[in-house]
Parts: sequence; structure tokens; C-alpha cells
Amino acid sequence: MSATGTSEDPVGDGTRAVRAGLPEPVKHEPTLPGPVFAAHFHLPGEVSGPYSYGRDDNPTWTLLENAIGELEAPGRADVETLVFASGMAAISAVLFSQVRAGDAVVLPSDGYQALPLVRAQLEAYGVEVRTAPTGRDAQLEVLEGARLLWIESPSNPGLDVCDIRRLAVAAHAQGTLVAVDNTLATPLGQRPLALGADFAVASGTKQLTGHGDVLLGYVAGRDAEVMAAVRRWRKIVGAIPGPMESWLAHRSIATLQLRVDRQNATALAVAEALRQRPEVSGLRYPGLPGDPAHTVASRQMRRYGCVVSFTLSTRARAERFLAALRLVEDATSFGGVRSTAERRARWGGDAVPEGFIRMSVGAEDPEDLVADILRALDESAD
Repeated sequence: MSATGTSEDPVGDGTRAVRAGLPEPVKHEPTLPGPVFAAHFHLPGEVSGPYSYGRDDNPTWTLLENAIGELEAPGRADVETLVFASGMAAISAVLFSQVRAGDAVVLPSDGYQALPLVRAQLEAYGVEVRTAPTGRDAQLEVLEGARLLWIESPSNPGLDVCDIRRLAVAAHAQGTLVAVDNTLATPLGQRPLALGADFAVASGTKQLTGHGDVLLGYVAGRDAEVMAAVRRWRKIVGAIPGPMESWLAHRSIATLQLRVDRQNATALAVAEALRQRPEVSGLRYPGLPGDPAHTVASRQMRRYGCVVSFTLSTRARAERFLAALRLVEDATSFGGVRSTAERRARWGGDAVPEGFIRMSVGAEDPEDLVADILRALDESAD
């Protein structure tokens, strides 16, 4: 979990985040150029050069894509990154660009709550969809003959972890592509491409940008042919980010290491405090010693994320707890500098108990946040 470099990766995470994607300095120009608002570009004669039409490319995207690529795969020139209008746009681009009728796809049964909608659409197009839980590498049991394996590790919202390298080896042995949703870990917590995945996919809406004011997604991949298909899908459906959102995202990446380290450390403190409370059950945090996922997570993760999940006895108890919190907003999403929590079952798409809480730990002072949580547990007691 060190932020310092190694012989293979000589620059520390903080240095990389601050410098990621910046252009070569030009005298009297800003270090990070402002957003380029353009539907079209000057294009006399034959089409040549990088920018022609705003649905295909934009200079602001280019800088952001370079920055994300440097975080997901430092030092690798063969990795391409594409940004999208949202995390779901990025997820859809990978799945729908790579599979066709008659193919089989393996999805996690305990993944993000929009995945059942994706499953229904894949099946409507004649794709066979198999599911298995993230934990204990259960997806291996349904992998045979699949065109693509979709991994979400840690899973959202249950925070289970699988052995990405093991699954990638098994998948590639039979010609199966591997995509990993890296949203919860961030590139500073986990690098799926280095673990053998073909795609690292994430919602930049969450901790990558970290302020709850941008919708964004991205795909990073290490095979030019399959990434060309992802790029073509983005062009066809027009799932492109605005230049302002892209610029805000790039600006935010400069503080990623500071935010991630603070939020991860506080998340561990919150998990340790919750572990002492008898009314809390089902506590999960991959960085917590004794968590069912900790052994595997410690082998492949450099940081464990900002999300803690746990269960209170009833829906009513969970709602009283959320209402009693003063420093934690009752809101969906995660990864922001302000802590949030929600009773996840209210959405209806996750197989979780009625009292299940997903908490995203922000950048507040750890002592203040822990005190607020413990006070809210006391005040919401039956």
C-alpha cells in the first residue's frame, strides 16, 4: 500500500496523480489547458490529424484519457483509454461491442444494481448470460465457452473480492476476454490490467473525480483490436462526455492520492469502530483483518477503498440511524469527499437485507466521523 515508487514503477502515486496527463509546458499557457468547446474543427482538404468532429475526439478528452491511462497502466504505451458520458456508458460499450447473438457472457450475481438491466438487454439480443457470486472465485464454475467474463471486485455493495489473476488465467486459457469494474478500488487501489484483465472499466463519477459533481466513465484496454471496437461503439451511440466534465475530472485527479489515502484510512477506522458494536452484523471492509475477503484483497489491492457495508436489525432501525447522522448525507453513489450512506434495499435491485447500509467514507476528520456514527447508533437504538 505504499505510495512510493519501485524499480519498475519509479514514480509515487501522489506525484503521478498530480502530473498525470499534463501537456508539455508552453510559456505563458496554463499548466492544464481549459476545456475545448467545439462541435467541429477546421478541416480543409482531406481528413487528417487528430480532431475533426466533436463526437469522435476532443483535446480535453485526450488529456484526461492520457491521465487515466497513466494511473491504470503506468509506463505502458500499449494501453488505450477512452472516456464516456457515464460509468454505465463505459460498461455498455465493452459488453455490447464485444459480444453478439449466440455468445455467452459471465456476470457477477452480486454486482452493481444496473447489471440486471444489462442482462435483460443482452438476452434480448440473443446472448446467453450466466451469473455467479464474486466470492470464492465462483465465476470459474460457469466460465466454460464464454466470450467475456465480467468481474466486479470488490463487489458493490457487498464488498466481496475474487482472485482476478486466477480468473484471468483461466479465462484466457480458453480465449475468453476479461473485464474488471475497477470503480470501487480506483487505479490507486488496484490495477486490473497488470493482473491480467483485458479491460479496466470504471465510473469516474465516484472516487476518481470525488466531488459528486461529474458523471463520467472510462475504459482502458491493452489490445488495439478490441479497443477499436469499443471506440466504434462510442461513436455509434454518441456516449461522449462533455468537455467541461472532462476538464473537471482531470483537475480532480490531481488530488486523487490525497483523497484516497485519507478516505481509506478513515474507512478502516470506521470499520474497526463498527466491529465493536453488537447491533451491527454483516460488517464488510476488505482492508479489515478478519474480513472474508482480506486475504485475497491483500494480494492484489494496494488500497482497499472508501466503502464500508453493514446491516442493522430492521428497515426502521436503519432509517432511524441514517436520520440521526449529522456528518453523513443520505445519498446514493460513493467516493466523494463528503461521507454518504444509504439503506441500499430502497432501490430494489440488490439482494441485501432491509437493514443493509452502504456507507461511503469521505474526507472529514476521522474522529468526528466515527463519533457521529457511534452517536447515531446510540440514538437510533430500539
